[in-house]
Amino acid sequence: MITLQINNQSYTVDAPGDMPLLWVLRDLIGLTGTKYGCGVGRCGACTVHLDGKAEHSCKVSVGSVGKRAITTIEAIGNTPNGARIQKAWIETKVAQCGYCQAGQIMTATALLNHTPKPSDADIDAAMSGTLCRCGTYVRLRQAIKNAAKA
Repeated sequence: MITLQINNQSYTVDAPGDMPLLWVLRDLIGLTGTKYGCGVGRCGACTVHLDGKAEHSCKVSVGSVGKRAITTIEAIGNTPNGARIQKAWIETKVAQCGYCQAGQIMTATALLNHTPKPSDADIDAAMSGTLCRCGTYVRLRQAIKNAAKA
């Protein structure tokens, strides 16, 4: 049995230690906002925060999480930067198909948490691990800039 702190709640799961956190979140706990994309940490659809740092949950074994706090897309709007990013995403009309948006929002929020006034280069570097097949990168960058100004 493994106990996890997710979105300020405690969950105990019966999972092997090498199970990816992604599958624990989706299949065992039912938090399906975190998406499966590639399964190898390249697309970023599965991004969550571990102690505030953006991590690809498909590459994190549940046994390695320990006592670190996990935040998923379901709760990111409860944080100041998460709320600003979500509002900017809607106002800027970033989403098209929407599949990558949870990972994009989680990554953008982590960026603002660590770099409150990011440059274009900061945004590009931070967001490089989260792919958007629809190509909304121009609107994405603008939404992050708008959230940083808010």
